[in-house]
Formats: sequence, structure tokens, C-alpha cells
Amino acid sequence: MVLITPGVDFLAHGAAFGSLPVFGAVAIGRLSSTHYGVEIPTWMLLTASVLSFPAIAAIRIVTTQIKHRRQAAAVGARLPPAIKGKLVGNFDVMMTLMKNFKNGYIGDGLVEAIEELGHLINVRTMWTDTYFTDSPEYVKAILATDFGNFVKGERFQGSMGSVLGTGVFNSDGDMWKCVSFHRSITRPVFTRDRISHYELFDKHTQSVISHIKLRMKDGYPVDFLDLMSRFTLDSATEFLFGSCVHSLESTLPYPHNAPPYLNAQVHRSAADIFARAFLESQEIISTRERLGWIWPLWEITKDKTKEPMEIVNAYIEPIIKEAIRKKEEAMKEGIVREKRIESEVAEDETLLDHLVGITTDPVVLRDETLNIMIAGRDTTASTLTFIFYFLSRYPAVMTRLREEIFSKVGPNRHPTYDDIRDMKYLRAVINGKTLRLYPIVPFNVRESINATTWPSSDPTEKPYYIPAGTKSAYSVFIMQRRKDLWGPDADVFDPDRFLDERLKQYLVKNSFIFLPFNAGPRICLGQQFAYNEMSFIIIRLLQAFSTVSLDLDALPSECHPPAEWATAKGRKAIEQIFPKTHLTMYTAGGLWLNIRESESGEGA
Repeated sequence: MVLITPGVDFLAHGAAFGSLPVFGAVAIGRLSSTHYGVEIPTWMLLTASVLSFPAIAAIRIVTTQIKHRRQAAAVGARLPPAIKGKLVGNFDVMMTLMKNFKNGYIGDGLVEAIEELGHLINVRTMWTDTYFTDSPEYVKAILATDFGNFVKGERFQGSMGSVLGTGVFNSDGDMWKCVSFHRSITRPVFTRDRISHYELFDKHTQSVISHIKLRMKDGYPVDFLDLMSRFTLDSATEFLFGSCVHSLESTLPYPHNAPPYLNAQVHRSAADIFARAFLESQEIISTRERLGWIWPLWEITKDKTKEPMEIVNAYIEPIIKEAIRKKEEAMKEGIVREKRIESEVAEDETLLDHLVGITTDPVVLRDETLNIMIAGRDTTASTLTFIFYFLSRYPAVMTRLREEIFSKVGPNRHPTYDDIRDMKYLRAVINGKTLRLYPIVPFNVRESINATTWPSSDPTEKPYYIPAGTKSAYSVFIMQRRKDLWGPDADVFDPDRFLDERLKQYLVKNSFIFLPFNAGPRICLGQQFAYNEMSFIIIRLLQAFSTVSLDLDALPSECHPPAEWATAKGRKAIEQIFPKTHLTMYTAGGLWLNIRESESGEGA
């Protein structure tokens, strides 16, 4: 079977549309010759048909812009200001944003445009409008008050579909009417205090502690991002499927400046290959979204997600088939009912067990579990990584946090749900460190179904008009660092801002300035699960280890922050790591830490 790549399919559709002017020119030539006896030279017909392409495109672009301006004026509104580039189609703007995405700090280019044009701008590239905001009022409209009017959209689904399928992160319309389906079938498994969750966390946490102790004994730092990715991958696969990939059983990588023979001895296990493919697939679809509607031109020869997704599916699909087989056998034997109440879930049941009890559609099962694995693995791993990055830089915070841990839990006991709920400073560290300054999904996008208006922040100005069928993107990363929303010290890491009067002064009066887990009907179902998982391993690690320090020499040279960042504003000027993003944030080159054991008599 011949594979039609995204690029070939894109060009084929373009050719079909583009052939219309050619056929039109031929028809005009024949009509002129047959009815009027006038022979129009072939070269003239071909030239006219070729020139008609840009002419038709230009007419369409201009008429669309005029239509939008008139629609805005008709309702007493205005269009948001647009970034103006120097090249046709703002191609230079698009390439600058792609360069910043690859080599710059998160938000570079967009922050400056917002400072110049305001908190709602049109990032217009390749003749396509994308309205971009860091305003909590507009984000609230997108996610909550006008939720039904803002969907993922066909363009987003087209670029993401080869990885996300019809899962909860990529569904609209009929499938989102199934949001009650998507969410109701998964909600029971995320109950806040399931004992099995803590047993699962503790088992994998002990492997993490053993790895750290062994690596410190060898005299080398540990890549904490890699270690947390293994921890969350093992936890996620066991939680989802009841079948762990056992990535923590593999040898950890050594830093680039270790003797070469050490990394040569590191064997790439099946779990490592799976994890790499899983990450690669997300990087590809993230790039697609940033390229916009022309992304297929970067995939002329192949669908870049095909190979990594074959690896991912080779792991997931046999597990799903086996789960379906067991369900069918049990049904035949009368052990289980054909339909189950969606709220029912046994203590030892995995998410896949629960899903199979409700549907045996293998596509739905694969898409749901894969979407939740993306949410549960990378987000938590990166959050934990940024937390320990901060602990390495703020030893006083680590000391205070350990004091709370030892007073509430002690040096050895593993925490319970009630312990975690009562640890206010721990929650403030998680919120204040990572989830505010480094929200793991820094950008998101929706598409408007119908035209709407958003009020201007200046009551003397006209409201903004958002045309139907346009993208509306937003950044919680930029929003959660705004000084007018968080105070003059917005760039400063300080967990106490979630404990002192600043909480009421800023957050309580406008909860939409802090959205680490999204909001509205699409709010993250697993947020409490994530808090519990992160809290659990932080507690156990700080019971076992007393100091954390950053080893910058272990970081590859290309992953150090560029020297010019030192003259920038805000946190960018003081970064010691290189934050990057695909679907979620991460640290380029990992996070290499030296983690020392607690004194005798302490520790997990």
C-alpha cells in the first residue's frame, strides 16, 4: 500500500484547487475560438492562469480582512492590533518565532509584542490570524464563560491527530459531547485517597532513592529530569495498565564529562526506546502547531510521527488487546456484568481495567490511555525537576521544607493523604516554585466557532472583535509572571506568597491569574493525583537526602543559557538552566544534581 504523506496530501489538494484557473483559461480559449473566431495564444492563456493564483489569493486575503473590519465596526468593536513583519505573509515573523522556540527563552518575541501592543494581539503569519493573549479575563472567556464557543478545532486536530487521536485532549463536537464520557469514565480512578496510589508511589520512589545513592557513591551527579521521567513513566504505565515498563531497572546515563566508557556501557532498554519515541512524537506535533497550516510541507517524504508512534503503539496495543480478551472471557463465564456503573471502581483496579469495563473499543481505549499518559508522565516529571532546580538554588527553602516534613511525617514513615493535605508549606513550594513560574503547559490554543467580542481593559476604548473560525492562543507562562497581576516581585521565587497577605491581595480576588491545571469544563481531572504523587516523592526524597546542589559542569555546553540572557529582564537574566517546551516544559540537557544523604538516623 502506498503511504500518502501529509505533504503529498497537502500538495494534492492544492493542485486540485489550483487546476481550476487552468481549466478556466482553456475554456475561455475554446469559447473565444468557437464562438468569436478569435484565437488566444497559448502562452497568454498559461500566463493568465499562472498569474491568477496570486491574484485570487490576494483578493481572498484582502476581502477577508475588509469583511472582518466591517463586522467589527457593525458591532461597535475593533480588531486586535497585529504584529507587522517585513516579508510577504509575515514570513519573517513566523521564522523569528520558530527560532525563538528553538533557541530562545520561553515567550521571547511574544512578551515584547504584548508590551508594545497590549494584552491581546494578532500574531498573523502566512495570512492566518492567531489572536494571542496573556489576559486572565480573555482566558476565562475561552476556558469557562464562553467555553462552548472555543474548541480545539479541525486544524489543531489535524496536526495533533496522529498522536493524540480522539482522546480527551483532542476532542470536540460529538466526541466532546462524550466529554461527559471521557471524563466520567476516568474520574473514579483519580479519587484523592486511594491507598493503592500511595503503595505504587512508594515502590517506585524506593527505586529512585537507590539509584541516587548508588550514583553519589560512584562520585557522579544524577540527571534528575531523566530520573523523574523514569519514575513517572513507571508509575503511569503501572497505574494505567497494571503493566510497568520498568524503566527504573535500566542503568542511568552519566554526564557528558564522565569517561566515555561509562556511557558506552549504558544499555538502551526497551523502556528507554519507548520513552524516547513517546517524547519524539510530542516534539513533532508541537512543531506542527507552531508552523501553522503549512506544516505538511515539512513532511513531504514521510509522516514524521509514524515511526515513533509505531514504537509507542507496539507497547500499548498488546496490553489493550489482552485486557479486552480477559473482559470477554469473564463475560462469557458470567464473572462480570456487560455494563458497569461508571462510578464503580475497585481499590486494586487500574485505569485500563476500569475503561474496559465500560467500552471495548480498542481505538477509544488506546487514545484515552495515551492522552492520560502524556498528561501524567511528562507534566509531573518536569514539575518535579523544576522544583528540585529551585531547591538546589534556595537551600533555606529546602531546610524549612524538611523541617515541615519531619514535624508532620517524621524521618522514615511514608506520608498519608491526610499528612499531605496538612503540609501547607509543601503546597506553597509546589505552587510558588514551579506551577506559577514554570507552568508545565506554557501555551495553549482554541478556535472560535462564532464571532464574539471581548471588552477592552480600557473602558474608554471599543471592545475587541474575534471573528468566527480564528485561533485564540493564550499563555499562562507569561500571565503568571505579570507584575500587574502578581505584584512587583512577580519574577521572584517565594513560596510565602501563597501563605501571606499576597494570596488575598492578588490570587483570591482573581483566581484566573493562576491556572496550572487549566480551568472550566476541561480542567485537569488528575490534578489532585498529581499533587499527591509530587508531594509523596518530595517528602520521601527529603527524608532520605539533606542537600541538593546543581552541577553545571555536567550540563552539555549547548544547553547552558546563552551569555546574552544575563542582560535580560526578569528570571531570564538569572537562569542557570535552559527551559524549553514542546507540548510541556522541560530543561534542555537535563538537570544534573548532586544529592547527599541525610545524617545517620534520618531518612526514608
